[in-house]
This record gives sequence, C-alpha cells and structure tokens, in this order.
Amino acid sequence: DERLAPAPGGKSDKMTSVEIKGITKSYQPGVPVLKPIDLAIKPGELFFLLGPSGCGKSTLLRILAGLVEPDSGSIRFNDVEITRLPPEKRRAAMVFQNYALWPHLSVFENVAFGLRAAGEKKAEIEREVQTALELVRMDGYAGRKIPSLSGGQQQRVALARALAVKPALLLLDEPLSNLDARLRDTMRREIRRICKERKLTAIYVTHDRKEALSMADRLAVMDQGVIRQIDTPEKAYNAPREKFVASFLGDANFIGGQIDSAGRWQTAFGPLDADGISGTPGETVTAMIRPERIRFSDAPGNNVIEARLTGRSFTGESCEWEFEAAGEKFTVIESAPPERTPGRNYLLHFPAGHLIRMR
Repeated sequence: DERLAPAPGGKSDKMTSVEIKGITKSYQPGVPVLKPIDLAIKPGELFFLLGPSGCGKSTLLRILAGLVEPDSGSIRFNDVEITRLPPEKRRAAMVFQNYALWPHLSVFENVAFGLRAAGEKKAEIEREVQTALELVRMDGYAGRKIPSLSGGQQQRVALARALAVKPALLLLDEPLSNLDARLRDTMRREIRRICKERKLTAIYVTHDRKEALSMADRLAVMDQGVIRQIDTPEKAYNAPREKFVASFLGDANFIGGQIDSAGRWQTAFGPLDADGISGTPGETVTAMIRPERIRFSDAPGNNVIEARLTGRSFTGESCEWEFEAAGEKFTVIESAPPERTPGRNYLLHFPAGHLIRMR
C-alpha cells in the first residue's frame, strides 16, 4: 500500500503510525503470553517495550514483524490493516539480538540481501548499501567478512541491513545485550541519532531500564502480558502509577501509612505531607520516593525525620546510604558525597512533591 513508508528506491519521507488493538497470544491453551494489548505509536517515535524476561515484549515485536500470528486483535500501519500480511509485505525490518548475519558473505552482501530479494537493480543496490553503511559509520568496511568484525561493528552491519530497505517500521529486539557497557553507551546514542535523522518510527524491546530511559521518546512497561504504564521516560520514572513500575524503572523506597481522622497521612516516621495523598480516615496509603530525592537537612522541620546510618555503597560519582528509622529501612543516594559516619544519626528531608502515591 502506497500509504505505508517507502519501499526500496522510494522517495517519500512519510513516517509510519502504528495502532495495535486487542492483540492476544497464547502458545499453550489457557496460558496467555499477551493479554489484550492496545497501543498507539506516533509517526517518527522511538518507542520502547520494557519489561522482565517472559513479560511478552518480544512476542509482541514478532507479531508486528509478521513472524508470529496473534490469536486475536488487529494491527494497522498508517491506518492500513496489516494483521494477516506476510512479513515481506509489511516493510517492517528487524534487528535481532544475535545480529543474524551471514558469516560467509561480505559486509556489502549482507547489507544488500534485502534489496536483492526485493529485485532492486544493481545501481540502486550499490547506492542504498553505501548510504546505509555511511549512516552507521561503516562505509570503509564493505569488503570485509563478518568474522573479522568486532561485536559492535557486526551490530552496525545488522542495523545497516535493516535501514537499506527503507522500512516502514524498524524493530529492534534487545540489539545491544551482547555488547560491553562502553559499546552499549555508544550504540545507544548512534541508534537514536540514526532513527531521528531518518525520521524512522522504531519499536525497541529491552529489559535494560537505562537503555529505555536514555533513548525512548515514550515507553511501555510490561509485566505478565499486560502493559502497566505508557509514558515518557521522565514521567514514568518520576511519577510511576504502581509499585511494579516504580521498582522496575529504578531504586525506590516505599512508605506505608494510614489517613487519620484529621485527614493527615500518618506513617511510622510520624505525619508526612505528600502532594496528592488524601483519603478517608483509616484508609491505608503507600507512597514511593526515589532515593536521590531525599535530602540531608541541617535542622528539624516539616517532613524531616531523624534516621541512623547503617551502611553505604560507594559508586564513584555517588553513594548509596542505608538508613533505619522507626523500624523501617530505606535508601538515600547522594551525588558527590562527603564522608559520613555509620552508626550516627542524620536529619533527612522527604519533599512532599516527590512522595508519589502507589496503586
């Protein structure tokens, strides 16, 4: 369909929207991998599916690629129904975790593979392969064989192969998990740069929260076949709606308490003010605060508690302090930390605006 993003040789800059409605999948009767999934992805968006192993994110990606058939539901690219189309008709290019490159072929031939399969002419193939290799900064490697390349270089070739066919949708299945930490940081920046330069709609699967938070325009946190929250990285991290999302996206302290007869939230530390926390007398309320949001205080005051320092974990740029107060344990993360003495009591401030009510 011409309303989809351009096929090889096309000149349209039209970006692709994706609409997923009621998608379900079970590999065994009565054991759903995906419960009804509804999701809308905007044209040109770098969208992440984030969650633990077995949550259904890779299955959803493979359904989008046409490699797995859903049990029910529909998928539309730019308002075009593609749910039952075979993979080659969708123009959805996939980059796999293990790269899936042919070791006996050169870099050029690996990148050209999809173009040759589409029946493109020789001149067009040479032009598109060169463009794709330049985009991933591998243009000097066209004649090399795959085994002679590093892991990072192989990942760039796999990405170039996907880009060469000018996909309507770029699908990335944990593409950086086999790289070392330094290379992952570099490739994160490169993948985001390429997607934005090419105005690509891309869906990226990972279990790595740092990857998702640093790269995504928006993300969906998945668990047990269900989407728990869809948001920007900043909103999902700073204002998670439930404990699973809060814990999966980063370190989190959870504080329980009850609403008293005066409408105040009473905790083990005493009454705490928290923006947006209210309820009926006797109602139990749990709130979350990120460890880096808690501040050391010089004087007593509202939402300031006294706590004993019980341990530390130094990471270089910051320190993770372990505290105990009123029988409760919690963590504080401090950047550029000074020396502090375990066993000593400190005053800590819990900002009302950073105490987030959990469902």
